[in-house]
Amino acid sequence: MSPKTSAGGTTKARSEAVTPARVVVLLLAVLALTFIFENTRATRIRLLVPEVTMPLWTALLATGLIGALCGAYFMKRRS
Repeated sequence: MSPKTSAGGTTKARSEAVTPARVVVLLLAVLALTFIFENTRATRIRLLVPEVTMPLWTALLATGLIGALCGAYFMKRRS
């Protein structure tokens, strides 16, 4: 039996992979993506000076990705 295997046959890495915090983050990501893809109509968005027309889901997805990248960058710098 491997040292990483418990008596029940599950590995320690598997039990550590599914944590309550990760489940909550996954649930929030699914809710955010559902919200984004439910808003599909075109809208006018002002980007400082120019005004563009694009689907609202594109603007929401881009904003979410920019926020995730900023969060990942600052968490990486923190550690």
